[in-house]
Amino acid sequence: MLSGTPRAHAIDRWIFVFMAAWFIAIVLAGFIPDSLMKIEMVKTGMRPPFPLVLHVHAVAMGAFMLLLLAQTTLMATGRREYHMHLGLVGYALAALLVVVGFILVPTMYHQVLQGAQAAPPDAREQALGLVRHIENIMLLQIRIGILFPLFLAIAFKARGRNAGMHKRMMFLGTVMAMPAGIDRIPWLPHTMPASPLSVDLYTLAAIAPMFLWDVSRNRSLHPAYVIWLAVCLPFAIAVNGLWGTDWWHHAAKQLMGV
Repeated sequence: MLSGTPRAHAIDRWIFVFMAAWFIAIVLAGFIPDSLMKIEMVKTGMRPPFPLVLHVHAVAMGAFMLLLLAQTTLMATGRREYHMHLGLVGYALAALLVVVGFILVPTMYHQVLQGAQAAPPDAREQALGLVRHIENIMLLQIRIGILFPLFLAIAFKARGRNAGMHKRMMFLGTVMAMPAGIDRIPWLPHTMPASPLSVDLYTLAAIAPMFLWDVSRNRSLHPAYVIWLAVCLPFAIAVNGLWGTDWWHHAAKQLMGV
């Protein structure tokens, strides 16, 4: 039994550092090959250049992930005061990510739509299929845009008065954005584009190390997970239910002003 041993106390400190590094590894595994491929497509004229807002989003998200790693390392090494001061940067980055995200979604949608409309007749059907896929992806992006700031707001509110809720919610909020990286990992099997089920399953897998350690260590379910699951479940049902429906594709076009 590990419970109560020096090893268990060490894991209590370092599990969150591991989780931050694990999240970064997932993001890099997905975005490095995808980005290299798309950069080559831009060079060969197969796709338009990346819009500025995409670069801003990439830098802000990278900074947020590195901040999460720095914050957990500071706490694991007993430098709580630095952690508290640096936390203010987290507020700013989280707010920036939400604002940039709501700009990025219509920007990318209209870029793909314009490409489809300009496609030659023999490629237009395939291009319009990509537009419909992007409309489905918008369901995931809307979910991220709502739940990422919601869970981080809970984490920030608990800061300083409920450390257990704060640190868990930081990861439970961050994991909501992980599908963007997970979906791009080329060797993972997926139900996409037919269904977003794999997105939900891989999101659970991404948070599993922290959850399994918590349950085995404390022999109970922390309230943070109860809140997270209670909020996420109806969103998961809605996303899976609306995916690919004519009603949603019509609604998505209206949202995008098409």
